[in-house]
Amino acid sequence: MSQPVERGDIANPRARFERDGRPLRTKLFEQMMLIRRFEERLLELFGEGELFGTTHCYIGQEADAVGVINHLQDGDIIFSNHRCHGHFLVYGDRPELLMAELMGRVTGVVGGRGGSQHICFENFYTNGIQGGFMPTVTGMALAEKMKGSGNIAVAFIGDGTLGQGVLYEALNMASLWSVPLLVVVENNRWAQSTPVERELAGDMVARGRAFGIDAGEIDSTDAEELFGHFGDIIAKVRNEQRPHFEVIHTYRLCHHSKSDDMRPEEEIERFRKDEPLIGARAWLDEDEARAIEARIEARVEAAVRWSREQPFPTPRHLDERVARPAPMAFEASASDAGEGA
Repeated sequence: MSQPVERGDIANPRARFERDGRPLRTKLFEQMMLIRRFEERLLELFGEGELFGTTHCYIGQEADAVGVINHLQDGDIIFSNHRCHGHFLVYGDRPELLMAELMGRVTGVVGGRGGSQHICFENFYTNGIQGGFMPTVTGMALAEKMKGSGNIAVAFIGDGTLGQGVLYEALNMASLWSVPLLVVVENNRWAQSTPVERELAGDMVARGRAFGIDAGEIDSTDAEELFGHFGDIIAKVRNEQRPHFEVIHTYRLCHHSKSDDMRPEEEIERFRKDEPLIGARAWLDEDEARAIEARIEARVEAAVRWSREQPFPTPRHLDERVARPAPMAFEASASDAGEGA
């Protein structure tokens, strides 16, 4: 059951998640289905020429986003990367705003001018320069500590980012300043077209510990396991106001961008057997799983239909700030499309 989204819920995933009284597994499966179907639809739209720029999908990594972001509350900060769709959908639960953005519409999350890699919405930010945002998010975490807000910042990076020098400058300062920053490394085992064993020397977790930062790792595509694992970590970062560095060993089931996949087929098929949606669907009975899939399909199609109806930005929009309140008119069209059934 998808609930109507009030304005105040957009930046408060934890409150929204807790208010949904359904079993944990049901909620996690529905969120992951939204990410999966949204991105599958994106790839279809890209092939039909309806998207601008390129797109980097998160297919196979959905359990990471639901395991981490559902613990974040109003005021917490997320800095994501080029592979951000799953992070945004769990953060804001507003697929229509992201769809309109990727279709270049003026009612998109940043006015149709940012795409996936330049989102600035509430406390959710993205940038496609790997590691480039780490000094920024470290400073944001420091600001929250100086304000005494109790908020934390979360940075999502990939294994390829571990080869960027600016990351280590940021970790050094995060440790010296003891800022409430959680760095989540999503090791999907490939940096674009290079396997991790050919682009990274040494130990991932040791990189965090080298700066005196608490660090750990988990090898899982189980959303329930990741949700429990990160609950304790995020509580510690918030309560102790210190950084933490955590590696999730996962796998990207889709190509890096579109048609640039040179990975061995047998490797992909091996990891596909452990993909998060299959395991999560098995938690539910068949009728419940099918009802969720139908609801998500209707919701994504409503987002596509609404986005197609939105205008493109014009020169007069250049003077408008890109971070602005979300359009509220969508609730009616989403409801008409079957959301909440």
